[in-house]
Amino acid sequence: MRAAPTILHLDMDAFYASAEQAAKPSLRGKPVVVGGLGMRGVVATASYEARRLGVHSAMPMAQARRLAPNAAYLVPRFALYRTVSDQVMELLGRLSPLVEPLSLDEAFVDLEAGGVADDTASARAVGGRLREVIRAVTGLSGSVGLAGSKMLAKIASEEAKPDGLLLIEPGTERELLAPMSVRILPGVGPATGDHLRRAGMTLVSHLAEAGEAELVRLLGRAHGVALHRMAQGYDDRPVVAERDAKSVSVEDTFDVDLHDRVRVRHEVERLADRCVGRLRGAGRSGRTVVLKVRRYDFSTLTRSETLRGPTDDPAVVREAAARLLEAVDTTGGVRLLGVGVTGLADFTQEDLFAQAAEAEHAAGSATGAGDDEGSGGADEPAGPVVEERPAERRWSAGHDVRHDVHGHGWVQGSGIGRVTVRFEEPWTAPGRVRTFRVDDPELRPADPLPLVKDPVDYSSWPASFPKSLSGPLPPEGEGEASRP
Repeated sequence: MRAAPTILHLDMDAFYASAEQAAKPSLRGKPVVVGGLGMRGVVATASYEARRLGVHSAMPMAQARRLAPNAAYLVPRFALYRTVSDQVMELLGRLSPLVEPLSLDEAFVDLEAGGVADDTASARAVGGRLREVIRAVTGLSGSVGLAGSKMLAKIASEEAKPDGLLLIEPGTERELLAPMSVRILPGVGPATGDHLRRAGMTLVSHLAEAGEAELVRLLGRAHGVALHRMAQGYDDRPVVAERDAKSVSVEDTFDVDLHDRVRVRHEVERLADRCVGRLRGAGRSGRTVVLKVRRYDFSTLTRSETLRGPTDDPAVVREAAARLLEAVDTTGGVRLLGVGVTGLADFTQEDLFAQAAEAEHAAGSATGAGDDEGSGGADEPAGPVVEERPAERRWSAGHDVRHDVHGHGWVQGSGIGRVTVRFEEPWTAPGRVRTFRVDDPELRPADPLPLVKDPVDYSSWPASFPKSLSGPLPPEGEGEASRP
């Protein structure tokens, strides 16, 4: 525990949904739900307007539609979210060399290591300015928690939501935590929470009063000791700059169970290509290929194959995933497929090129055509030819398009050979709506636009840039607070 609240936790507010509202003027102030739109899709995030109607993350999309039938339902646009995330992480990196990203929209920052804060006043000033800079650069809001430990900084940012700042003064931790649910503590999930509830412990104060020995008896030594310390506000975990990924994976849940073995193989190969795309994007290679299959009865099987060395070759990963599939019984139907690569490294093994060539040759023989350079290559899955999905499936709700006449817009919906588009940009008024044939030659997919038309130059942050924004910090109570 630190004597000053110099650990900062930033959590962007309803990140995906807020980014969609910022990008689409017609959706501002309205309920927006982002996630998988199929029958088995789940909610990734919901705007605060949708949350007031009972929609929350991880909820089945069908249930969300019943609760908020008039909300806008959109598929994620990760290209946009990653761009905004990179901007935010760049700002955090200018505050300190110790930035620990937890996800695209969440990170810890050690302000003391960056030399920008060493007491309550300086930590509050940095946190307040950071919120202003993030809004100026991205157009979005984030909530900030400041405390002497990671656990309390994260709790503070959650309490500050939405669009606020909460600083927890060192020495007040136990008083703050006492009335909170045990679920607020790291490592206390539904199962542990239920176990503690049956023992009569529902509040953090109950854990502190129970004593270490009782918690060890209930939960085992490692978990019991750690939980007793956290209940008293102790958390000595450092901010770690590098959180090295141990694996890269992708998976898809299908609206209708897949029964055709040829289609299943095609989907596995498509997922393998996507997985390698992510692998290469991270500048990594991997040694072990993993296949995940969830069958019609919800039973889940995983199979893995370790290669002779690390690779980022799509043909090698496709072929390994296909071999793993041969050992899986898909009778009855498949509802989910996933392909992953583990054993990550920063290099590839040269002798795998021969294996890649063999895999490509086998795939070419299966389709009756070679895979010559310039005719598809690694971007085009090898294997049996399957019928393409209907053209309208290309127009996903929320994705960007451009029309030769009407300009930039986004898909509101599609079906029965038609696609409906609203034409607007992040900095315009709500736009007009037009409907086209799905094969209209003047309509095509487009890249997301930036959320801010004239991005602010933040190269001088944190030295002089904050002073140019909005003057003095607001008084406490206007977007900022302290505890107790």
